[in-house]
Amino acid sequence: MTIGIRQARDTALESHDKMKQGASSSQAMQRVRVGMVGLAAVILLIGLVSALFSAANRQQPVTAATSAAEVANMTSANTASPADADNEPLAQLGVAPSTAEASPAPENAPK
Repeated sequence: MTIGIRQARDTALESHDKMKQGASSSQAMQRVRVGMVGLAAVILLIGLVSALFSAANRQQPVTAATSAAEVANMTSANTASPADADNEPLAQLGVAPSTAEASPAPENAPK
């Protein structure tokens, strides 16, 4: 009786090993395909980023102001006069109060 059980067990293990080998080769091929697709995606991404950076490097660099006159002209534009009535677009639209107008004093101030 034990010989029949051992033989049946051995036969089942052999068939399981054969199925496992067939499945492992198809799984291996699937893993290779997935790896190749991933590798191709990474190479494509690197190529795209490289093209973007090379296009950015081909543009002309921004030049800095080199003379003192250019720097003086830049700072003189920042010294504008206080807010004029014509220079307040929000006040003209009625969105914000004008800074040129003085706020009226309350008439009935508590004493």
